[in-house]
Order: sequence, then C-alpha cells, then structure tokens
Amino acid sequence: MADLSKNTRTLTRRQLRNVVYDCCPTLSRAAAGEVFNIVFDEIATALANGEDVKLREFGVFVVREKRARNGRNPKTGVESEICARRVISFRPSPNLVAQINAEQ
Repeated sequence: MADLSKNTRTLTRRQLRNVVYDCCPTLSRAAAGEVFNIVFDEIATALANGEDVKLREFGVFVVREKRARNGRNPKTGVESEICARRVISFRPSPNLVAQINAEQ
C-alpha cells in the first residue's frame, strides 16, 4: 500500500490514485486512475445536481443554499453585497471522529 503517513499537509489525487493501484493488483496503473476519476466525477456530478453524497463510515457532503447578504471587506471596510450561492459542507461520521480523536 502507498505510504500516506508522510508529514505532508495535503493528500494529492496522485497519492490517492496510487492507493487504488496498490490495492488492486489486477488493474493497470491507467485503469486504476480511470476508476479513481470516475468515482470523483460521480461525486462531483451528484453535488452539482444538489444531491447529498454519503460515504459510509466517512461522512456526508451536503449542498446548502446561502442567501444574499451584505458583507464588509475587513481590510478596507468597504461594504458590498455577497451574492446568493450554493456551498458544500462536510459532516464527518461518528466513526471518523472517533478514529481522529484516537490518534491524539
């Protein structure tokens, strides 16, 4: 399995693709990359359609609607309107929270 325990601050797509490749010895590197890309494309498509994405024992990605509001640039103090938009939020599963807290 690929070493993901390095002291890096970011887990890259390349590292994740390598994990898929290492876990499935019958797949070629190109096929493992294709599987990885298909999964992430499906997740992105579902979120773009406003659907929630639940990954069991990991968490839920939820699309929320935010209304338009007035905001202020903290540096200059200039007020401006922030447009209505959709945002993605993540709620971790209890299993993920427990695993993170167990490693401290």
